[in-house]
Amino acid sequence: MALRIASGLRGSRLTQFEMMGLPEKLVDRLKELGITEPTPIQSHAIPIALDGGDVMGLAQTGSGKTAAFGLPLVTQMLAINSMPAPKSARGLVLAPTRELAKQISDTLTQLVQKTPLKVALVVGGASINMQIKRLQRGTDLLVATPGRLIDLLDRRALSLADTSFLVLDEADQMLDLGFIHALRRIASVLPAQRQTMLFSATMPKQMNELAQSYLNNPKRVEVNPPGEAVDRIVQSVHFVAKSEKTSLLIELLDKHRDELALVFGRTKHGSEKLMKLLSAKGFVAGSIHGNKSQGQRDRAIAAFKAGEIKVLVATDVAARGLDIPAVRHVYNYDLPNVPENYVHRIGRTARAGADGAAIAFCSPEEMDELKAIQKAMKTSIPVASGRPWEALPTSGAKPKQRGGGPRGGKPSGGKPSGGGPRRRKNGPSRSRSASKAA
Repeated sequence: MALRIASGLRGSRLTQFEMMGLPEKLVDRLKELGITEPTPIQSHAIPIALDGGDVMGLAQTGSGKTAAFGLPLVTQMLAINSMPAPKSARGLVLAPTRELAKQISDTLTQLVQKTPLKVALVVGGASINMQIKRLQRGTDLLVATPGRLIDLLDRRALSLADTSFLVLDEADQMLDLGFIHALRRIASVLPAQRQTMLFSATMPKQMNELAQSYLNNPKRVEVNPPGEAVDRIVQSVHFVAKSEKTSLLIELLDKHRDELALVFGRTKHGSEKLMKLLSAKGFVAGSIHGNKSQGQRDRAIAAFKAGEIKVLVATDVAARGLDIPAVRHVYNYDLPNVPENYVHRIGRTARAGADGAAIAFCSPEEMDELKAIQKAMKTSIPVASGRPWEALPTSGAKPKQRGGGPRGGKPSGGKPSGGGPRRRKNGPSRSRSASKAA
């Protein structure tokens, strides 16, 4: 709707944000941040939210979802000419991981600069006593993870009786991480009369239950079909034996030592071990996973963002909420066992209009995961080296490659590409579509 209105008023000096009804001071703040045009999810969701309607937004990571709900929230908060009550929050944003919650908090804090609005962040891994102290005077916008929010409610350090606005961000991952019971409990203490916005990258079956529990006649806004990845991401897969993954990773990383690379592992122990091995091979590497304290995770991300660390090894704790435009390469060292997580992982690159490469390693044991990923994305990932593995007919036998080359996945007489597959006669180098906290 907003896009059609804008196209008919090109001669006007009003920006698309102004035509949506955002206040002048907020539009000026967006200009200071270098934001002049809305993304598709913002163009469709903001007008609905400003009208007071509930929103169910389906859009991939990196599509501008935070501003899609943040701008309407800030606009409506600015219209309230009173201070929040002690131990209260006028608006609540729930996120599944600490990293995503902090990213949302940082974005909202940028938006409310030069206004009297206050933003508070409460997540696990940080001092709850400090968080209790900050909430004593109340806040306009509270960004929280479900677990820590319930801790604060149990201690009666916070009341949600005055919360008129609720946002569930990355709702599909909250379901994936088992937060459904926590969400039901939080819903029971929220006012029935409120505006709710739910944003998700995928639409699992449980999402309908969640939407019925939280939303009232929501308008559905879908920018990208669930499972699609960003168009600018060049995807590729190497069929490689598990024992050869590390050697192949080092070989590929060595081709772009000065560019930021994010490497995803499946387990905390395995990711830490891989980080230490890469460091021993001369790479400036760090790691984030569930065995790291929040301070250690924040310092590693800050160093990666500043370019002091070139390779960051992570579990799926970083698949959502890590917004670093300079990330050029994402390696799926281990394929995720939840297909949708692949899309979120590779969405860490090709951000802010940049290009990026997503390179997957597939061992014989991971063929089922690869098939599930490609089924969810409704596309095949171009092969960079090796041949797909197939199981032998004998029960219990190890899978073998279909005409595979030596080294368990590298083709004979060829080197794998450092940033995605080179153009081959039998396949494109660029995919058509872009595409549990540990």
